[in-house]
Amino acid sequence: MTNVSISDLKTSPAKVIAASKDYPVAIQKRSKTQAYVVGKDLFEKIITFVEDYIDRKALEETDFGKGRDFEEVAAELGI
Repeated sequence: MTNVSISDLKTSPAKVIAASKDYPVAIQKRSKTQAYVVGKDLFEKIITFVEDYIDRKALEETDFGKGRDFEEVAAELGI
């Protein structure tokens, strides 16, 4: 992983953003990581992964045996 100082980020933000395209860049202050810069494509992949994981967990935890027929619910709602 690439590490840059906050000063380097201030000096050349475009360079840090370009470096974060494929892998996160750690922003450090006094040798301690304060934040990460993540490129757009990688961020979108992470979000898609998390959303898919949440959806899978919801499906695994759903008891489809407790469901009701659509016609029954539609009649109840008057649609």
